[in-house]
Amino acid sequence: METVTITPSAYPDILSEDAIAFVVALDREFGARRVQLLDRRRRRRATRTTELDFLPSTAAVRADTSWTVAPPAEDLMDRRVEITGPPERKMTVNALNSGAKVWMADFEDATSPTWDNVVAGQHNLRAALDGTIGFTSAEGRRYEPGPELPTIMVRPRGWHLPECHVRIGGRAVSASLFDFGMYLFHCGRRQIERGSGPYFYLPKLESHLEARLWNDVFVFAQQRLGIPRGTIRATVLIETITAAFEMDEILYELREHSAGLNAGRWDYLFSMIKNRPDVVLPERAQLTMTAPFMRAYTELLVQTCHRRGAHAIGGMAAVIPSRDPVAGKRALNQVRQDKRREVGDGFDGSWVAHPGLVPTCREVFDQWLGFEPHQIVRRRDDVRVTAQDLLDVRAPAVAVTEAALRSAVSVALRYVAAWLGGQGAVALGGLMEDAATAEICRTQLWQWISQGTPTDYGVPVTAGLVSRMLREEVDVLSATGALDEDAARRFGRARTLLTVLLTERTCPEFLTLPAYLRHLSAAPAAAREAPVAA
Repeated sequence: METVTITPSAYPDILSEDAIAFVVALDREFGARRVQLLDRRRRRRATRTTELDFLPSTAAVRADTSWTVAPPAEDLMDRRVEITGPPERKMTVNALNSGAKVWMADFEDATSPTWDNVVAGQHNLRAALDGTIGFTSAEGRRYEPGPELPTIMVRPRGWHLPECHVRIGGRAVSASLFDFGMYLFHCGRRQIERGSGPYFYLPKLESHLEARLWNDVFVFAQQRLGIPRGTIRATVLIETITAAFEMDEILYELREHSAGLNAGRWDYLFSMIKNRPDVVLPERAQLTMTAPFMRAYTELLVQTCHRRGAHAIGGMAAVIPSRDPVAGKRALNQVRQDKRREVGDGFDGSWVAHPGLVPTCREVFDQWLGFEPHQIVRRRDDVRVTAQDLLDVRAPAVAVTEAALRSAVSVALRYVAAWLGGQGAVALGGLMEDAATAEICRTQLWQWISQGTPTDYGVPVTAGLVSRMLREEVDVLSATGALDEDAARRFGRARTLLTVLLTERTCPEFLTLPAYLRHLSAAPAAAREAPVAA
């Protein structure tokens, strides 16, 4: 039997022998398939010789109009406003008091996966369900959740990420299985007893085979814990271009556990660049949801979901409400217009990143839906989307402005520095940013460098130019006294990491993977050996 080692935590009750045994059982059962599917991702990208298309091998699944997903769970019937954020103590209380219908506790893009953050997040979720969570502000004011709580959903980390603080024979377990397993073990029964259930968001899927793996994990886990099959429900984020071609198939694989699909905007753009590096896209501020390929993707998502009886959930409003009345009104009007577009397209709900946006989003969906919990009956049979539509970037000759270039450099650098310091949700430029923003910034910088994209001031974007801007950004912060010794080290590491990623010959798959392995995964020598049964 292979030895299981665990890094100690401030919450040893979360890392109990039985909980670790459950995670280990999941990883032993499904870890090899996970690795095979990750290898398949890399081979698929490396050997692609033609444009992406819908899969001929699954045409029968798409053509069959007889199948639907399971009916929505009662407390997932109305999802018109969902708030997202990391399961940090203060943000947990704020999310639970936000008035949103659903809270997505995010262990993925909005959490820097330090060991303390990961284990404390599980503790906070259990405390929230037990009614024991709260926090006291610096001014001494106590905050606790009110009597009416939103439905809780949990987003585990993606298949590509390891959790290096739990090892089987020296091999790190899957971060996806760790996050999922810990929550299901500690909170699954608690949720069922509250009349709810263990609900999840599944990120970064690239194929229906990866959805099949998740479904098999759900079946195995429910059986092992004595939970009725079909109790788990999961919404899949369609945030990769390959998954956009397999939306029907993903719903089909998860159909007894499916809670619909979600449109993940920044990650979708990030995936588009990785899969089509030769098609240079303009700066991200110009890549709105009205771009042809984004319209095709979102309309196909709504149509696919509603044909199968599933919820279609829209994208993120990341604005942080401003105290300036003019700026605040302008920002809320932008959010309102975005949500009107979504509900008009047929989405059943949408995301916000800040409690202050919940009333605006809810107002828009209330006006459209009235007393109906969703609009799944609106099948959008008028939508006709082809493979060419999904790939129609229609990018004109791109010239990058200096402002856009410096903005991408600044956001990527500042976010990565904060992430290395344990912060995954970061306020930058009036927006609540997460790892998806950093990914789109650094992939755009990589693409502009690799293609020698011209700037509007007459020189191409080069590695040297971007390196100089990274250095200037750090120098300005240092000169203004904004960096203490610890922050200076973090910014130095962030600058080094970005410089390496931006000069690779091929676009690195993820920023967070090398950042985690190099900076957050070092387990102390005191890692304990766990007596885990076979």
